[in-house]
Amino acid sequence: MAVRIEITSPELLGFALQQGRLLRGTSQRQLADQLGIGQKWVWEMENGKPGLLMERLFAMLDATGVRLWAEIDEPAGDDLSGAGGDDVEKLDG
Repeated sequence: MAVRIEITSPELLGFALQQGRLLRGTSQRQLADQLGIGQKWVWEMENGKPGLLMERLFAMLDATGVRLWAEIDEPAGDDLSGAGGDDVEKLDG
């Protein structure tokens, strides 16, 4: 079962990215190395650090009525019940 999260802020985007990474048992350092970026950048993304691109992205989403969703596929045998709060929707399949 996958979990679907409505992304309404940089913080929720960071939460979704963090949950996907944690479910795969990957550290921030491992993900950074895999992507060829610094670990600090991964930390900043996961913590919803504001930046001009993020501010403009979410302002544009809001102004155009576009909804952004992240779907987190869980590794086999895991249960994501309770993750994320009100913006989380569980998907069968």
